[in-house]
Amino acid sequence: MSNRIIVTGGAGFIGSAVVRHIIGGTDDEVCVIDKLTYAGNLESLAPVSASPRFHFEKADICDRGELDRIFAGFRPTHIMHLAAESHVDRSIDAPGEFIQTNIVGTYTLLEAARKYFQTLSEKDKASFRFHHISTDEVYGDLEGPEDLFRETTPYAPSSPYSASKAASDHLVRAWKRTFGLPAVVTNCSNNYGPYHFPEKLIPLIILHALDDKELPVYGKGLQIRDWLYVEDHARALYTVATAGSPGETYNIGGNNEKRNIDVVRTICSLLDELRPRKDGKSYEEQIVFVQDRPGHDMRYAIDASKITGELGWKPQETFDSGIRKTVLWYLENKDSWCARVLSGEYKMERLGTGEKCL
Repeated sequence: MSNRIIVTGGAGFIGSAVVRHIIGGTDDEVCVIDKLTYAGNLESLAPVSASPRFHFEKADICDRGELDRIFAGFRPTHIMHLAAESHVDRSIDAPGEFIQTNIVGTYTLLEAARKYFQTLSEKDKASFRFHHISTDEVYGDLEGPEDLFRETTPYAPSSPYSASKAASDHLVRAWKRTFGLPAVVTNCSNNYGPYHFPEKLIPLIILHALDDKELPVYGKGLQIRDWLYVEDHARALYTVATAGSPGETYNIGGNNEKRNIDVVRTICSLLDELRPRKDGKSYEEQIVFVQDRPGHDMRYAIDASKITGELGWKPQETFDSGIRKTVLWYLENKDSWCARVLSGEYKMERLGTGEKCL
């Protein structure tokens, strides 16, 4: 029997990858709920939009009436909650939006799901899942070079973004314990890949390089992140939503720790190979170091042994293979998807205080 899955934030970067994975690789039916903010883009869903198993609802997760209507009409077996404000820089500039969407929105969705869950038969309750997708940033900063984030790592968020996600994680766990809502939580490392909105490090660097702009790197670029190819993450999320145990948390990582400056230099090297500058110089000459952002964590790294051991998932892409695929995708789509994102309603001016880096 196929599943009926609501994906909130399904027009965003990770959400659209999840939807493309489900529609393209399963018999399940998907209903996307997205209010189409600056980072929500229906073009990211174009590969599956013609499927009769794909449905779209433009709605805000803070709108309880709309959620009740959608739940009653679609009758989901699973909810995958990805709708969130997600960029750290934007949370520093305008934290109120993060509190509203990430905390109030999650609360509203949980209450709508709880009401709907109470209408299900005992058989349907047993298979229902509320899957909350979160971030490794809730754990804060790793201290030692060998330490890893584990599911038992205490929370210590550093930014308004990570604090809002930590709050939403706690709400989901409270709704599981207090009300019996069968919920699972995942915390992932930094995602990258096709269809990534160009306020984040990797797409920003690729597009700036191609446009002969400066390549901004915070501080000296020594911050370390674990990089996870978005299609690997989509597989992991579907696995957890359909096979994870209620009440459990699963960390998802790519096993690819890289310093930010090395990520930038790798992109420059690939562009030197795939799209050389006309003057023969390396793209590395466009790198500039800018003032670090407030409260910038130095290192994130995930221990993903639990999801591998219990659910059998592991990443298929190395950083080298994934970043090459990513650079090639942006080269192929610079004048189509990327150009449309960076123009009209998707202009970079909508980012608030200007272009930022990770």
